[in-house]
Amino acid sequence: MAITLNHTIVPVHDKESSAQFFANIFGLKVESGVGHFAAVRVNETLTLDFADREVFESHHYAFHVSDEEFDVIFARVKEKGIEYSSDPMHQNKGQINHRKGGRGFYFYDPNGHNLELLTRI
Repeated sequence: MAITLNHTIVPVHDKESSAQFFANIFGLKVESGVGHFAAVRVNETLTLDFADREVFESHHYAFHVSDEEFDVIFARVKEKGIEYSSDPMHQNKGQINHRKGGRGFYFYDPNGHNLELLTRI
């Protein structure tokens, strides 16, 4: 049996709006009836379970996507006027990277979590 990550809890200030932000950017849906979480199914085996917290440290979440998915998600980020950068420290604002012959970028969600998209791993 292969080990797979089933879910992870994402600490946020407002679980409903945070889950909706993530779902809108990534073209996903917020699931209903998931207890005290606002959950977004990322794929067949993984959900991000958004949970209200008053205090938390920011996290880094990286998502490997196809070139087509990258184009669609990147367009949504730009359309919403979200600042992005080619590097995790956000030094190269308004740029994407081309690591390993692919494309990637970083952006912050409304809670300060550093989200990364990459097409090559």
